[in-house]
Amino acid sequence: MGHREDLLEGAKRCLLEKGFVRTTARDIVKESGTNLASIGYHYGSKDALLGQAYIALVEDSSDQFDGGGELATAPGSLERFHEVWGNVIESMGKPGSIWHLGIELVAMGDKLPAVRDLVAKAQREGGRGVIPMFMGGEEPPADDPAVDTLGKLYMTLMSGLITQYMLDPETAPTADELTEGVRQLMAATDRTSQA
Repeated sequence: MGHREDLLEGAKRCLLEKGFVRTTARDIVKESGTNLASIGYHYGSKDALLGQAYIALVEDSSDQFDGGGELATAPGSLERFHEVWGNVIESMGKPGSIWHLGIELVAMGDKLPAVRDLVAKAQREGGRGVIPMFMGGEEPPADDPAVDTLGKLYMTLMSGLITQYMLDPETAPTADELTEGVRQLMAATDRTSQA
């Protein structure tokens, strides 16, 4: 690995251990075995590096959501909805879960504007990436309207779930509860459209 990759891996470890605000450039350098100048050369700033590290951590964890591509239920079904959210919730309870970092970023984003802006730009791509987990098929093109509707819906559900889970895992929604809520919403919509 080169310095760029070493820095990214070191920053990922620092984020998991210390979070955004408490991680210093010196922490990253120590963890990566590189030097301070490497951060500026490869990433421009410590905050840009932390933003990239967070995005990489989220991308790494997304394999857990679809069971490594081994989902057993039909795409677009309530069973698939249940299966994916069950996997997401399970990932939140595992040691080394990254989801507390998202809450820190929301709460401290004004103190980390470069990180916040980088992650905000990646949100749309995140929505685009989760669509196939629920609906099957390939990622839609960036200009597909589903990215701004279905993708944003899934990302909103994810943000709310993370917040509730981080506040109190015991009362956070389960996959069963989320699926039943969607089932009730669909039934109410059906009744309304038939009236």
